[in-house]
Amino acid sequence: MVLVANAFTVGNIYRNSVFNESKMNPKEEYSLNLRNTGGELIANIFQRHGVKRVFTLIGGHISPILVASKQKGIQVIDTRHEANAVFAADASARLTGRVGVAIVTAGPGVTNTITALMNAKMAQSPLVLIGGATATILKGRGSLQDIDQLSIVKPIVKWFKSLKTVREIEQSVDKAFTIAREKVPGPVFIEAPVDLLYPKELVQELYGITDNKTPRSLSGKVLHWYLKRHVKNLFKQGKPFPSMKPVSQVLKAWHKQSDVEKVLRLLKTSERPVMILGSGAVQTPSIVYKVKRAVEELGVPVYLSSMARGLLGRNSDIQFRHKRRNALKEADLIMLMGFPVDFRLDYGRVFNKKATVVAVNLDKEALRKNVKPYVRVNTDPGIFLLD
Repeated sequence: MVLVANAFTVGNIYRNSVFNESKMNPKEEYSLNLRNTGGELIANIFQRHGVKRVFTLIGGHISPILVASKQKGIQVIDTRHEANAVFAADASARLTGRVGVAIVTAGPGVTNTITALMNAKMAQSPLVLIGGATATILKGRGSLQDIDQLSIVKPIVKWFKSLKTVREIEQSVDKAFTIAREKVPGPVFIEAPVDLLYPKELVQELYGITDNKTPRSLSGKVLHWYLKRHVKNLFKQGKPFPSMKPVSQVLKAWHKQSDVEKVLRLLKTSERPVMILGSGAVQTPSIVYKVKRAVEELGVPVYLSSMARGLLGRNSDIQFRHKRRNALKEADLIMLMGFPVDFRLDYGRVFNKKATVVAVNLDKEALRKNVKPYVRVNTDPGIFLLD
């Protein structure tokens, strides 16, 4: 019976539905009552996590999320390209320490974000990307902008989820925020089908299954039954999502005091120490000025790189800007604080072979990339410096 219903589904929905994004006008959606809709549920989670702004390129697939966000006082910033939306969300995360949020439409809206998404991954920026998707009933049928988005983002993101019902929205989006910021921060992806975001009554109307439209033919009745069952499952209530306190910024520190003491002993016996301070040491904005003071108190000659540039100001006595290669060749202690040994350090070939190497990084894989440190500590380098 389901197979029979499927044969009639696509044509029926396209004749009656505004799920076709080309027919949707986002401005008209502001007149909708979005109370207790999927769009509002997502905006509620934004509020709980302290989201102040979201970045987007407005499209019909995602309009209810944007409308609900604006109604709750969250700033909706419309960009000229989806990549810009993700770049902006990435920048917001780096500057504020909070998870950045980008919301883009289905298909090319998602594929346009890939470069920016990879940039966020490499920068270890906590970011939630929400991508629109075709109606659940049309998935895989060649609907407008319907592609396999999950396979495209899977190699890049820490975690991904395709929403299937309204009841799983809150818990899934809440989980996305948690995963984006835990351990090594990075981007996550939520796929939100358009029919989960609108009011149930409107979805029923768009599916052509209102009570006053009961078909007479057998095939029509089968299709009507199938669609009613599908919509009923979409909006079926689950267990109440537990009310939780707003998530505070968690400082990521897993090192032991013995790790700090070991590095201090190496510093005391070193004659030519050099520190390379990178993005990983300044990922927690609330402690950046404390990190600055800690580096100045250590007094170790330091080279700043990536997001750490500018940390010590223009007139620092310990910051060096030139001849880094020469310094590394002569150093007897090399301290890599939140900076991987990649092409920028010539894959470690510029290191003094007799130097003791200390690596502190939140990314466990980065600790051993092209180098075998004498001391390697998997923790937030900024917090490590404070200890």
